[in-house]
Amino acid sequence: MRKTETPAVAPTPETAPRRRTRDAAPHQGSQQAAGRSASPAGLGVLQRTVGNAAVTRRIQRQQDPGAVREEARRNAADPTAHGEWGTFRAMMAQAGFPADVTETAWQLVLGGIAEQGQLNDEAMAKFTERQDQRDYRASNSWYQELVKVVGDYLEIDTPTLALWSGGREVSDYARAKGHTPLESTPFGGVVDKLSLTPDWLLKTPMWNVLSKAFVSRARGPVHIFLRAYDPESVLIAQEVPQLRLVMALNPAVRLIWHPVYADADGRLMEVANDLALTSDASYPTRDKCVQVLYDYLRLVHDPANAHSGRAHAEMSSRLAANGNPQ
Repeated sequence: MRKTETPAVAPTPETAPRRRTRDAAPHQGSQQAAGRSASPAGLGVLQRTVGNAAVTRRIQRQQDPGAVREEARRNAADPTAHGEWGTFRAMMAQAGFPADVTETAWQLVLGGIAEQGQLNDEAMAKFTERQDQRDYRASNSWYQELVKVVGDYLEIDTPTLALWSGGREVSDYARAKGHTPLESTPFGGVVDKLSLTPDWLLKTPMWNVLSKAFVSRARGPVHIFLRAYDPESVLIAQEVPQLRLVMALNPAVRLIWHPVYADADGRLMEVANDLALTSDASYPTRDKCVQVLYDYLRLVHDPANAHSGRAHAEMSSRLAANGNPQ
């Protein structure tokens, strides 16, 4: 995520989140019903930049998981101790959030990060199917409460909502095309600029919960930009099925698929049916979009084009796994 240039702002007694104890947790009842305690588990400080996933993973491996979780417990107990509290508060104010929403949202974010470690461990112990594990990790009651607080701030400022897969630059591309992805909503835009924790497994479920709430607010066409296809991705396994439910209730919601390819100059283009690159190519179904994208990667992709090397490698690996090698 982009590094914010907003200077940290020291909390004041009027605006600083109140110190929470386990008894004061807003989700205590729901957690007890689920058989879990509200105790936190997992936080640190890491600056994530666009396309910096490899660096993020390398730094994460250098962290002591026990130390990360211990720091999460401290930050959840005293939210003002987290180094990004001042930045978060300043950005939320700039985005027009009321002070009470800012305070509550920050407490819920840190509480969710703190609890997520235990949920991740339990998900791996209880389930073997990836989707079951994902659903259990997303049951984090702090994140569920967060959606109730910020749900109205996930609205879009363009006529159409956007989803994407294949690298953060695809999100920027969708935005430039006049659509709104989650990270361009008022709340998504704030948390997108924060690191929150060096362990991305502790914050990914928060994005999954926010994403589900985001797509549930679709009221018209949804544009999906696909640079890489993974049937187990959040886009395909979670966001699109949620949209299908919305579509069943609202005929105005329909999916418009765009196969995206980065040319030799790194410029994102879309793949037409005749495999020509164009500024706009859309399809009514996922299968047709994936077919066109795969045909381009198989038949036209230049191996010297490093900008699309990963998409080509992932496509080749998937075809090989399905018994259809290149």
